[in-house]
Amino acid sequence: MTIDDSDPAGSDPAGSEPTGHEPAVTPEVPDLAEPTDSALAARLATDAGLLLLRVRAQVGFADPAVLRNAGDARSQVLLADALARYRPHDSVLSEEAADDPARLTARRVWIIDPLDGTREFAEAGRSDWAVHVALWQDGELTAGALALPAQGVTLATGAPLPERPAHAGGPRLVASRTRAPAVVGVVAEALGGTVLPIGSAGAKVAAVVRGEADAYVHAGGQYEWDSAAPVAVARAAGLHTSRLDGSALLYNRPDPLLPDLLVCRPELAGPILALIADR
Repeated sequence: MTIDDSDPAGSDPAGSEPTGHEPAVTPEVPDLAEPTDSALAARLATDAGLLLLRVRAQVGFADPAVLRNAGDARSQVLLADALARYRPHDSVLSEEAADDPARLTARRVWIIDPLDGTREFAEAGRSDWAVHVALWQDGELTAGALALPAQGVTLATGAPLPERPAHAGGPRLVASRTRAPAVVGVVAEALGGTVLPIGSAGAKVAAVVRGEADAYVHAGGQYEWDSAAPVAVARAAGLHTSRLDGSALLYNRPDPLLPDLLVCRPELAGPILALIADR
């Protein structure tokens, strides 16, 4: 599913912030009368993203710490309140809330990151930040949505995702713009590829899903909320997802640390994993 929230008049969502009423999840919206899990994830990620654009416009960029804190807090409230309303019996694991041990025995757990890429969110003009909403159910990720609010796009499970155009050159690897792991350079050099710096984890996976990049290789530390929604969307798009040793990505674990990740075109998985194993 791709939800395009760009301004119909054609303004650049990355360069201007919307005005008007703060978005709310309301029962009169037809597709939320009895929403599927995927539809709910998409709507919540989109609404939280619109709220974050308003926070950017209202708070401004003079004090990045204040802006980051406001974004984290207000997006968390919107998502938590909406999940309590629409899925009152489900558990929630969030970066911005205390961990509830009850999730470990729950069959359904929403894994959310209200604002992925706070550094980029607090920098004027940057659009590489995201909102993540995913559902883990009985051991698997079953729904997920990844919103890129400043780009006016939400990618979600439950409907067709963008087709990835063929790429004739060496693989394009996305990596952190501030702390790219050494393994990324090793893989890029061995495969004759290039490295593209992008901010949040969600924005990196979105670039692979949309065909703007070919692989996301990460090492050095993440948590479940950093990758759950992006991985759910990537799997729906037919991409390979795994740990860097090729093992499965597991969610709703007692320790939410999930330190490494590979998301890539299926044909690149073998060569990349072999290079990492050799290294």
